Amino acid sequence: MKKQESKKSYAIFGLGEFGRSVAEELMAAGADVMAIDKDEDLVSDIAPHVTMAVQVDATELHAFDTLGLSNMDGVIVTITSCLEASIMAIMAAKEAGVPFILAKSRNATMTSILERIGANKIVTPERDGGIRVARNIVNGNFIDFFELSKRVRMVEISVKEEWIGKNLKELSLRQKHKLNVVALRREGELTTNISPDQPFRSGDSVLVIMDKKYIGELIS
Repeated sequence: MKKQESKKSYAIFGLGEFGRSVAEELMAAGADVMAIDKDEDLVSDIAPHVTMAVQVDATELHAFDTLGLSNMDGVIVTITSCLEASIMAIMAAKEAGVPFILAKSRNATMTSILERIGANKIVTPERDGGIRVARNIVNGNFIDFFELSKRVRMVEISVKEEWIGKNLKELSLRQKHKLNVVALRREGELTTNISPDQPFRSGDSVLVIMDKKYIGELIS
């Protein structure tokens, strides 16, 4: 998959519930996603919802030759049912020079192995839901988020550099980004009493409520 200059690109190995949720949320956030699995039915099912879907068995020697992993900003490996496949996918990503590799683990032993072969971050389904992981992958400004409904999200995001020194009136965030600012976090203190004339400072973060379809515009 060729990388588009204006978008981040990710490859996801493993399309179980966790992998699929990561893929769908990354797409919703405006990224390009290549979804990969050895199961033809899973690949066919997700194909309409991602940039590209590919049927590949990660345990095969030449499985990665045509995937274009060197074009990816990140690779997410969620194949906990087969340690060999996880190892092969991570090693292929490392050899391709992918700057960020996230892997899902099922236990402490698997975590230790995946860290040793080069995974930058390890997550477990008990600690990290797929949607939350996707939010953290796609943009460093996202601190946390809450799913209020199928469409609506509450997101905590660090204030953008261009917001610093400006207030809510000047920024017109509701009109520009279709969001409502509900709280401000400054120096560790959270307040919902935000004056529209109060300028943002470096280090501030805000809690906003918005439709998930506009998140990609917010982080672009």
